[in-house]
Amino acid sequence: MGAVPLSSGNVAQSHMEPSRHPGNSPEWVRYGAAGSLLIGGILLLTGNRRAGLVVSATGAALAMVDEKDLVKQWWDALPGYLTTTQRMLDQAQQTIDDLAAKRDKIMSIMGK
Repeated sequence: MGAVPLSSGNVAQSHMEPSRHPGNSPEWVRYGAAGSLLIGGILLLTGNRRAGLVVSATGAALAMVDEKDLVKQWWDALPGYLTTTQRMLDQAQQTIDDLAAKRDKIMSIMGK
């Protein structure tokens, strides 16, 4: 009856293995994404729009490959945000229509 559970695995071997998560991408992907975004921004600032957009898009794609779990979470949440946005736009349109009807009614009462 121990207070700390001990594994039956080889302790020396577990200390030699890197502590990286198995799903993480290599470090070069992060460096490539950061470098591409930086160079793309510099190209855009210097007036090379086409090259800047291509390099920046490449950097964004590399960043999305590196953070695929986060992109998947955002993608799964997107329909909820779109539904909420559509509902707010419908309410705004209804409010504008109501205000226009009231304005027309006031204008007709005032005789203008």
